[in-house]
Amino acid sequence: MDTEQLLTLERIVREGSFSQAARALNLSQPTMSTRIQALEEEVGGTLFARGGRKVALTERGESFLPYARRALEILAEGKEVAQLTQEGKRGRVTIGTLESFSGGFLPTTIAEFHHSHPEVEIFVRTGHSRQVEEMLYDGITRLGLIGWPFLNPDLTTLLRFREPLIFVAPPHHPLAQQSHVLAEDVHIHASPLLLVQKGFALSEILTHIHPHSERTMELPVHTARELLRQGIGAAFITRTAIAEELDNGQVVEISVQDIPSSYRESALVRLGRSQALPAASRDFIAILRQQAGTNYQINA
Repeated sequence: MDTEQLLTLERIVREGSFSQAARALNLSQPTMSTRIQALEEEVGGTLFARGGRKVALTERGESFLPYARRALEILAEGKEVAQLTQEGKRGRVTIGTLESFSGGFLPTTIAEFHHSHPEVEIFVRTGHSRQVEEMLYDGITRLGLIGWPFLNPDLTTLLRFREPLIFVAPPHHPLAQQSHVLAEDVHIHASPLLLVQKGFALSEILTHIHPHSERTMELPVHTARELLRQGIGAAFITRTAIAEELDNGQVVEISVQDIPSSYRESALVRLGRSQALPAASRDFIAILRQQAGTNYQINA
């Protein structure tokens, strides 16, 4: 059974005769008859009552016709979806990311992508670095957003991002009242120092501060933001992760004069052995680059 047989059946019913259907399909009547005979062999009996000027379906034909039409509709829809997927207008974008990267430019990228590609599914999963790598190996995701540098030789870097860590605290925090702040001041007065977005950059900062273990809290980004909004603690954090609180005055940026500038680096990666990325994924990467560009230094 093939689509040509189903199309022939549907057209004969619509036109009401073999001859008119043959003209509409630009086929010879023997070809039409051959297709219908082959289809009847597939369904196990006659579909048309032979004789008479106007063709009529048999009971078997009447019961089969709705399914034939449904199959043609589904195939036409599948062909359309395949074409739209090729153009990046349908399909699925899958990305695994560290929890600490799930804020910042990623949500704005997803929002912008959804506006321009409303028919494309977006699938985001979070985990630690090894879990993100496993998602790529297992085919759960095509893209991964992880810390850079990484050691896995199977991964190919698509984009690299570099954003400075800034020190913030609520406006009434003791550190926010000082004209200048040193690492020793953070050591003494942060209380508690909120440790978020852990990685090489934050580790370098902590070597200058030597924080008291009993005066620190290691927290997810969203938890640290909530504490800062409530006037509790101080943190080194990327600007995009705390942008809303900075804009509405719930936290202020504080310069720590004797700590060198530190940058959190990340990379968008894929498995090096993978096939070419689908069009929708390529469009997503382009928007990600655009959205991150205002706050990040990007290396392609």
